[in-house]
Amino acid sequence: MDDTKYMNLAIKEGLKGLSAGEVPIGAVLTLDDFVIAIGHNTKETMNDPSGHAEIQVIKSASKFLSRWRLTGCSLYVTIEPCPMCAGAIMGSRISRLVYGAPNMQYGGINSIFQIGQSQALNHNLSITAGVRFNECKELMDKFFLLSRESH
Repeated sequence: MDDTKYMNLAIKEGLKGLSAGEVPIGAVLTLDDFVIAIGHNTKETMNDPSGHAEIQVIKSASKFLSRWRLTGCSLYVTIEPCPMCAGAIMGSRISRLVYGAPNMQYGGINSIFQIGQSQALNHNLSITAGVRFNECKELMDKFFLLSRESH
């Protein structure tokens, strides 16, 4: 697995979200080193509180594979998933999560909550953090800078 290659795709997808006025989080879901789904936040454009990049790719991958269990899949996300997305990751049985930068306000995997490490959820999730950390953090910083400038 080439974590950098897939994180690069997630960053590009996050940039698409940024250009649409979304929080620039991108996600890529792979199975056996093939991209199964790719997406970015659509919360603002779709007026959907569940329109997070992770939820988008989980739904797309489940539909594509015709199954809800995404065992064997790896999810690449630019920012540490929030608690809602962490729950969806665990519920869909994704095997591996790779993220770029921590989410110090809403982190559901390591930073604030440890949902991805909970023994109560009957699922083991392999977690890799910090892939393309600087680029992922800069993407979020750019979004918040632009947000402040527009208000």
